[in-house]
Amino acid sequence: QVRLVESRGGLVQAGGSLTLSCTASGRTFSSYAMGWFRQTPGKEREFVAAIEWRGGVTRYADSVKGRFTISRDNAKNTAYLQMNSLKPEDTGHYYCAVTALWSVAESFYHDWGQGTQVTVSS
Repeated sequence: QVRLVESRGGLVQAGGSLTLSCTASGRTFSSYAMGWFRQTPGKEREFVAAIEWRGGVTRYADSVKGRFTISRDNAKNTAYLQMNSLKPEDTGHYYCAVTALWSVAESFYHDWGQGTQVTVSS
């Protein structure tokens, strides 16, 4: 099992930036692909971004493409989600998760962080 802890989110004005981090402990972080998901009240949790174990391949949801960047530093057991040009619709509870497979499907992710709230004001 991998234990994941997200950094604190926060309140950001529209157009602003925020970087989330996700630090892992337990099993070897570098063995897993890592993803970010988000959930807003009344909606299902949705895929945001994913990065494969070496960091060479990434995937993004269309809604964040060009604005968000996922990265990882395996030496620090940490992954990042840099969020630029934030919009009110980016508001949500953001979760990091890991998977032994390369996938953007939530069902393939087996260990999850507790999540952190990001609120974007208009």
